[in-house]
Amino acid sequence: MATPRIKGDRVRVGMIGTGFVARLRAEALGGSDRASLVAVAGHNTADTQAFAAQYSAVAVDDWKALIDRTDLDLIVVCHINRDHSTVAAAALGANHHVVVEYPLALSADLAQPLLTLAQSKQRLLHIEHIELLGGTHLAAKNNLGAIGQPFYARYCTLAPRRPAPATWTYCPELFGFPLVGALSRLHRLIDCFGPVARVYCQNHYGGSTPGPEGMTCYRTCLCTAQLTFASGLIAEVTYGKGDALWQATRRLEVIGSDGSLCLDGDQGTLTDAQGTRALEVGSRRGLFAADTAQVIEHLLTGQALYCSPEASLYTLQVATAAQRSAATGRVVEVAAPMPPYSLLSESLQ
Repeated sequence: MATPRIKGDRVRVGMIGTGFVARLRAEALGGSDRASLVAVAGHNTADTQAFAAQYSAVAVDDWKALIDRTDLDLIVVCHINRDHSTVAAAALGANHHVVVEYPLALSADLAQPLLTLAQSKQRLLHIEHIELLGGTHLAAKNNLGAIGQPFYARYCTLAPRRPAPATWTYCPELFGFPLVGALSRLHRLIDCFGPVARVYCQNHYGGSTPGPEGMTCYRTCLCTAQLTFASGLIAEVTYGKGDALWQATRRLEVIGSDGSLCLDGDQGTLTDAQGTRALEVGSRRGLFAADTAQVIEHLLTGQALYCSPEASLYTLQVATAAQRSAATGRVVEVAAPMPPYSLLSESLQ
C-alpha cells in the first residue's frame, strides 16, 4: 500500500528523544529545505529545553503531548528501545507518519500489529536500518558475485568500554536481548543471503551495576549465534560490549566457491585464484542524514525507501528465535518469511 504524500512542500517533524541519534536527526532536518523540526519531547525537562532551543523547536512536556499536536506530519522516535512499540502505536493511532530506530519492538509479536496498524491507517512506518547504506555493506553486496557461491560468513563486532556505562543500553529490560537491540548485526546478513532456516544462540552477561529506573545493568555482554540459511549458507554472528572485552573488532568475512571477502574496519580485500586485492569501502559518515533525506523525499514525492518494514520485522523474528534459543539451549527453527519479503533483496538495487 502506497503511503499518502504530505500536503504542501514541507514535512513538519516532531521528535521524541534528545540523545546522540536525535541530535544527528535534528542536524539533518536543519540542513533540509523540505522539512522542519517543530517540537521535541525528552526525558529530562532541562535537557529537552536546551535541545529544542538549539534547533529552534518547541520543547514539549512529554511524548504523549507531542503526539497530540495537530501541527505535525511525522514523528521520529529515537529513545530507549523498550518504548519504541508503545510510542509508535500511539503515533500511528493519531494518524502521524512514523520513523523509529531499530528495533521496532523488543519482540516480533509486539512488532507485527504495528505494521498492520500502519497499513490500516495508510501511514508510513519506517524502521531505520542505516547499516544497509554504509560502505561496508555496499562493498560486501557489490562484490559477492566475484566469489562464486557463498557458503560461509562470519560477522563480529566487539566494543570494549572501560568502565562500562550504567546506561539503558546495558540494561536488558530497556535495550532488549543483545541481537534484538543490535538488530543490524542480523539484518546485514539477511539482506545479503536471504531467509534463515534455523538458529542456535548463546548469550553471556557479566558483572552488574545499578542502572536507570532502579534496574540492574550488566557490565559486559557477549552474544553469539550460528545461523543456517535456507540456501545452506552457514553464518556466525558475534556481538559484544563492555569492560571484560579487550580488543575492538568490526569484521565481516564471506567465503565462496571462487574466493573470499574480508571487510575489517574501514578496509576491505577480495581474495581469489588471482591473489588478494584491496576493495574500495565507502564512508560510514552521514548515514542518518541520508536516511532522513530519503524519508522526506518519500513523504513528498512517493520515492521508494531503501528498506521495508516487512524486512525489519522478518529480521526481528530471527532475533526473537535467537533469544528463545539462548534461553532454552536448543536450535530453533525459523518460519519462512511472508510476502512481500522480496522487498528485502531489492532494497539496494
